[in-house]
Amino acid sequence: MTDRRVRTTRRALVASSLLASALFASCVPTLSQGPARAPRTTVPADFGEASEGDTSALVDWRAFFGDAHLVALIDTALTNNQELNIAVQETLIASNEVMARRGEYLPRLGLQAGAGLDRVAADTSQGRSDERNGLPSLMQNYSIGLYASWEVDIWSRLRNAADAAMYRWLATREGRNFTVTRLVAEIAGRYYELVALDRQLAIVRDNIELQQQALEMVRLQQQAAHVTMLAVRRFEAQLQGFQSREFEIRQRIVEAENQINFLAGRFPQHVERTTQSVLEIDPPAVHLGLPAQLLENRPDVRRAELELRAAQLDVSAARARFYPALRLDAGLGVQSFDARTLLSAPDSMLFNVFAGVMAPLLNRRGITAEYESANARQMQAVLGYERAILSAYVDVNTGINLVRNTSQSVALKTQQVASLAESVTISTQLFNSARAEYLEVLTTRRDSLEAQMDLVETKQRQLAATVTLYQALGGGWRARDAQNANAGVTR
Repeated sequence: MTDRRVRTTRRALVASSLLASALFASCVPTLSQGPARAPRTTVPADFGEASEGDTSALVDWRAFFGDAHLVALIDTALTNNQELNIAVQETLIASNEVMARRGEYLPRLGLQAGAGLDRVAADTSQGRSDERNGLPSLMQNYSIGLYASWEVDIWSRLRNAADAAMYRWLATREGRNFTVTRLVAEIAGRYYELVALDRQLAIVRDNIELQQQALEMVRLQQQAAHVTMLAVRRFEAQLQGFQSREFEIRQRIVEAENQINFLAGRFPQHVERTTQSVLEIDPPAVHLGLPAQLLENRPDVRRAELELRAAQLDVSAARARFYPALRLDAGLGVQSFDARTLLSAPDSMLFNVFAGVMAPLLNRRGITAEYESANARQMQAVLGYERAILSAYVDVNTGINLVRNTSQSVALKTQQVASLAESVTISTQLFNSARAEYLEVLTTRRDSLEAQMDLVETKQRQLAATVTLYQALGGGWRARDAQNANAGVTR
């Protein structure tokens, strides 16, 4: 008989559970566009060419660049750059949001004290009763007590909201890391531009000196009636063009220095840099690794993944708002109309306990709209994550080809410069022996200068392409003293 009762009770509990589940499930409306799908994270097996060794993204930027002047500039920027410091403050704001969200699912306890006057109208039941008992119409009221409230997080709505805030905090950390990668790459690119401009300035000055010597020679030949004044004027015009170009490069150097100083968070000043020619700087070797490693190394991809996790939890929290909510309230204290008897227990003591369940039934448009919006934001996060992965792969693929093509271009332009330098010597000798026209000398000198300038610019683009590829792989945000800490927090 007892076993039969137990079985009957179990069946009743199971039936009640199924009925409650069906009832709660029916409370949630169907999403108009359906639930958000899972992101597509499949990437190609490689970048189009074989890769040896670990990806260069794991290399600390200090070791990657090696130039002491460049490392000092980046260190200064990582301390003083305003954009980076703004990102740090955003991280602190997000951490405070996590604290606030976590406080919502914990019980609240407070202390309340009060004093006041209360006059009851005589023509009321309370007034008549007080008059019969000899109480004055103007009553004092004193109270001291504790009050507590707690929303029991049955459906994990509050915990999901807190976890979503935590993922957004982690996303702001990755946003800061992404800012670091951009800052490191931009300073390195500007630094190589500055070194290249120094070389271009030296080239122009050398050509000015050679042109001045050539002009003196032409003037002597004009005095000897070997050439006309037209040749002298053409040589003077070309010299003036070279001199004008020197001032243009000087202005570009000032602008490049100011841009570096701005990134470093300081006022305009001289930027210390290497005296080595940009043509003698070998670009650092870059190892590609596997495309799948981009998901771990690229801060923007990591941020997009964390934002997706937060959006998924937002949907769960919005869904839980359709379910009943259980709230507990309690109070304990003392209250009296006479301050002298306020602490005279037990007559002045009071307490209350209340438990309530509330579920939305009618006019649920507000929470329905929030549920739909949360689902749409999750779909946005899915697409943003997929876009970040695609952008990362495209950036690396573009960087690989840019490094390869600029390297080949540097090799060819180096040969071009050597050939034109020899042409300048030959044309000068022929002109001095009256076997070539002065126009050939001018054209050859101009072409030689342009080729030298193009070689320097191409070399700068090669170095900048290496920096860009390093950033595209996800390098630049790891520091030796912070790698373990960042990895631990991310996990």
